[in-house]
Order: sequence, then structure tokens, then C-alpha cells
Amino acid sequence: MKNPRDVIIRPVVSEKSYGMLDDGVYTFVVAPSATKPEIRDAVQAIWPGVKVGKVNTANRKGKTKRARRSAVRSKLPDTKRAIVTLTEGEIEIFQAG
Repeated sequence: MKNPRDVIIRPVVSEKSYGMLDDGVYTFVVAPSATKPEIRDAVQAIWPGVKVGKVNTANRKGKTKRARRSAVRSKLPDTKRAIVTLTEGEIEIFQAG
């Protein structure tokens, strides 16, 4: 079994992800090789007392960046995101102090 902290990399901080918190839906950047059962098990291992109902994943291609005065182009890395819906419990990631 993989280490849960290697599967869940970090939470996604965006306006859309904050809007879904009230519905028990959390968004994370996960390892590109992570599967839905691995993501479910990692969330339940990191935050005990949480029950995951559904996991959706999305692979996102990295943007290409262009240097200002040259023809050099670089590419940001591809990422995989997991949208996790909880049936019971709450994750206290974004709560203030």
C-alpha cells in the first residue's frame, strides 16, 4: 500500500473549490498514478472519521509559457485532480485557527 501522503499532494485553493465545501465536496491535487480506490483510502487514512462516498478524477494538461523576446517555450507540468464527495465527517483544511 502507498503512503497516503504520497497519494494526496495538496488541496486545491480556488473560488470554485471553496464554493463546494458546504456540500461536502473537496478537491485535491493527487499523484498522476493514483487510482480512485487509492485516493479514497488515502483520504480516509489521513482524516479519520471521514467516509468517502464518491471520487471523480480529472487529468489536466500543463499550460505552455512563452518567453517575452525569444522563441523559447516552456511547459508547466501536467496535474491530476481528485474531487472527493464525503458522506459523513468533515475535513478541517481551510478552517481558521
